[in-house]
Amino acid sequence: MQNIRDYTIITLTYWVFTITDGALRMLVLLYLNGRGYTPLEIASLFIFYEVFGIVTNAVGGWIGARFGLKATLFWGLALQITACSMLNVPDAYLTVIYVMIAQGLSGIAKDLTKMSSKSYIKLVISPDDQHGLMKWVAILTGSKNTLKGLGFFVGALLLTVFGFQHACLAMAIGLAIALITSYILLPKAPGKSKTKSSILDVFKTSSAVRWLSAARFFLFASRDAWFVIALPIFLKVTLGWDFWAVGGFLAIWIIGYGIIQAVAPKYVGGNNHTDASKHKPPPDAGRLILWNTILVLPLAAIATALYLDLPPTPTLIIGLTLFAFIFATNSAIHSYLIIRYADADTVALNVGFYYMANAAGRLAGTVLSGAVFQIYQQGKSGLIACIITSLILVLLSAIICIPLRAAEHNSSANSDPPN
Repeated sequence: MQNIRDYTIITLTYWVFTITDGALRMLVLLYLNGRGYTPLEIASLFIFYEVFGIVTNAVGGWIGARFGLKATLFWGLALQITACSMLNVPDAYLTVIYVMIAQGLSGIAKDLTKMSSKSYIKLVISPDDQHGLMKWVAILTGSKNTLKGLGFFVGALLLTVFGFQHACLAMAIGLAIALITSYILLPKAPGKSKTKSSILDVFKTSSAVRWLSAARFFLFASRDAWFVIALPIFLKVTLGWDFWAVGGFLAIWIIGYGIIQAVAPKYVGGNNHTDASKHKPPPDAGRLILWNTILVLPLAAIATALYLDLPPTPTLIIGLTLFAFIFATNSAIHSYLIIRYADADTVALNVGFYYMANAAGRLAGTVLSGAVFQIYQQGKSGLIACIITSLILVLLSAIICIPLRAAEHNSSANSDPPN
């Protein structure tokens, strides 16, 4: 019961953080685009966010294993408070470099808190209950993305009603309340490894974890290659949507995406039915290959429809709905497999390595989104080029799942010893 109580506190704290993370991204993107920043300049603002995320997952995994998950959660919240406070300054100070630094701190904060919450699941669920593990991982991941979508909506709302600076201040205050509450209620060091480890142990993962991390890199690069920069600017500039419409639409999409992740065990396996004969086995690498491959379909359909000059608004709404369903299913399987492959005593190290690859993929996708969209003259042609880039990255992710399947089959208990 103590573990469940602690996990509930960590999850609730992570939810508060997630709302501010989504809101801050939308605030920065929409506000600075309105000030005349180009797509590539806006993409550059998030470079530190992802670069520091790569480093943070390596260092954060080691810190979590060495000092416990409370330390990583606490410092994640503190850094997000700092990032929001830094942006509560007059417009003259909001230069590209200054905002990049603030976003860098936010990137560190995001990965510290995410690693803390996801690693703790391994400490709560019995190793024999793989269906329960799939269910709780899906619920956490789905709820996180649903609340991040709510954060997009909150960011657009705060920007419209209060303005950029006051919105950042309000988020810093909310985060401070969450930090103080979680610090008081959580025990000293949940998740601390029983054996001492060095920071280099982050890279001593099983072959299954390494291949899964590589597949994650290309999967999330494929999403951000068109979704992070190109799509919001296309909606605002080309289709003429206002801040409220762009933020609201992306919020609804992310919320739906999160709901799909949460219910994924019901159709991909992992639904813990009372009658064992009525539930599917938990998903494996083979099922990941299938869901990766069919992700090509909505991307190809959207690009073709835009090229043929079909109405862009219904094309994007329908296409993004299909994309959300398939991508969210992929992500849910990924999130389950990394916890399944991770060793219980070094779960923070394994999860840190995995999300280091995730951050690297997001970085690659973000840069590609801004660069490709600008090179192809923005507008419809730029969005099509970004979607084609995304499609190529999806295929690479599917191909990498083939050796992942071999690693899974060649290991005992779906995990081979680190080497």
